[in-house]
Amino acid sequence: MSSNDAETVRRDRILSSKLYFDVPSSKVPVIYSSSYNISFLGIEKLHPFDSKKWGRVCQFLVAAGVIRKDQIIEPLEAKMNDLLVVHTESYLNSLKNSLNVAKIIEVPPVALFPHCIVKEKVERPFRNQVGGSILAAKVAKGRGWAINVGGGFHHCSAEQGGGFCMYADITLCIHYAFVQLNISSVMIIDLDAHQGNGHEKDFSHDSRVYILDMFNPEIYPFDYEARRCINQKVEVVSGTTTSEYLKKLEEALEVASTSYDPELIVYNAGTDILDGDPLGLLKISADGIARRDEKVFRFARARRIPIAVT
Repeated sequence: MSSNDAETVRRDRILSSKLYFDVPSSKVPVIYSSSYNISFLGIEKLHPFDSKKWGRVCQFLVAAGVIRKDQIIEPLEAKMNDLLVVHTESYLNSLKNSLNVAKIIEVPPVALFPHCIVKEKVERPFRNQVGGSILAAKVAKGRGWAINVGGGFHHCSAEQGGGFCMYADITLCIHYAFVQLNISSVMIIDLDAHQGNGHEKDFSHDSRVYILDMFNPEIYPFDYEARRCINQKVEVVSGTTTSEYLKKLEEALEVASTSYDPELIVYNAGTDILDGDPLGLLKISADGIARRDEKVFRFARARRIPIAVT
């Protein structure tokens, strides 16, 4: 298939998708579904990643009176045709093998279960979160901002998953935005502690996407090839403190503002930079993370650029 034919197929898939839908004005730009949470006979606890954190976040927001449960936007699950917008058929077929899924989510006992169970208990929650990330761009375009409480699977590329990332939701979100929102320039601001090697590989030859990635180079994934695809690389080594981190971020946003003029920002707001996180190894306070997010939102707001957050 020629590249033009492939683009036509991709465009047709996007236009026939049900993942973009009109959201009532009574809803707030916060996207979540209870189906995001992964519960699998307790074995999900074998991974340091909290696979029920998304529900806890929303419970906290509701209990604190920040939002009402009926104001939250519930996304649709990304189906095979939606995922094929970016993923190869061979990669999606490989997920029918429980051993491959176990490797991606780094929980070895999952390999022992039949695919029908793994599909329901593991893959479906991920696909619902993908639906949320894709919808976030549409909501952000209309409201100025939108937050998908889940998503941000930045280690997954079109052809390979890993690091608890099964589907390339950031790449999918951006391709849907190109077609459905008629935009041609996107900035990814990836502030998870880990390098976003998935989307970096996917957009390595696409000038429509500018990537600012601020990460700890001393931890997973050590993907040196993908690092060459980063437009603006900011390294923060293990033990980096809140003040050092925020100073580097301010400087990075200043450079980004003069380097690229996007029509949409996709912000991967990973919180594994928190002091004490066993994977991120940085020393950023909870207040420092809130200030980080505020700086990114101010950056977008000052330039009137819609921001979709994962």
